[in-house]
This record gives sequence, structure tokens and C-alpha cells, in this order.
Amino acid sequence: MNDIAEKEAGPAGEVAALELMTRALVGITLHSLEVLGGEVTLPQFRLLLIASGLGPVPSSKIAAAAMMPASSVTRLADKLEAAGLLERGTDPRSRSIVTIRVTGAGLDLVSRVVARRHELLGAVLARMEPGDAEAAARVARQFAGFAGDAAAFSTTGPLPL
Repeated sequence: MNDIAEKEAGPAGEVAALELMTRALVGITLHSLEVLGGEVTLPQFRLLLIASGLGPVPSSKIAAAAMMPASSVTRLADKLEAAGLLERGTDPRSRSIVTIRVTGAGLDLVSRVVARRHELLGAVLARMEPGDAEAAARVARQFAGFAGDAAAFSTTGPLPL
């Protein structure tokens, strides 16, 4: 454990401990992206991840979920479509609405990253005492719930990785 997080008491120590956990989780996330082998960039992967969870939807909905301008989604989608990782279509109710759907190759890419992330997280949990691992999972679910509520009131919200 980091000395700073251990020495500080109360809210400052709790925040310091969460900062350490944040760094560890971001490190694990970045390490899991290594399976991409440079195939896509982090922003492109974020778009694939978001789109894979939404199914075929208008690009404006993906832009809102990613908290980025529609023009950024368009540029990222251009590159991902050229790589065969997503397809564009139109909404049957309005041909002016552009939809985005992740292809099988795109879903496979997302699955590989998520599987690697699960592997890395599992390795950390395996090093913990069983009771501590269970407690960590319980607290993580609770924290994520509260963080999601906080993000709903925030203009910056969490970034899907």
C-alpha cells in the first residue's frame, strides 16, 4: 500500500486510497488495450465499446453516450468503418438519420479487450484473501452505483473504457 494513503486519516486518506485504486484500474485498463496491437486507438476503442453496448443506433446517441461532439464520432466512425469494425446504415423511419452498428470483427475486438481486462482483474483478486476480494467486489459495486448517480449530475461524467 502507498505510504500516503496509509498515513492520512479520515476523508483525505480515503480519497488518497481511491486515487491509488483509480491509478491501478486505469493501468489495468491500459494494459488490457495492449491486445489491440495498435489496431485501433483508445478513442476508437471507446466508440466501439459504447456502440457494442447500444446496438444499431443513431450516431447522435453514440455521441451523447461518449460525451463527444457528433463530428468526432463521424471521424472515428470513418476510420472504424474503413477497418471493417463498424457499419453505417439509415433509420427505417428517416433516411436522414445515420445509424452505427458494430460488425462481428468489431465485437470480437471488444470481447478480446474485455476478456483481457477480466483476466488482469482476476489476477489481482486472486492475490487477495477471499473475504477481502468479496468485500472489494461489494464495495466496488456500491461505489460504481454512487459514482453513476454523481455522473448523472455532472457535465463530465465517467468515461467508458
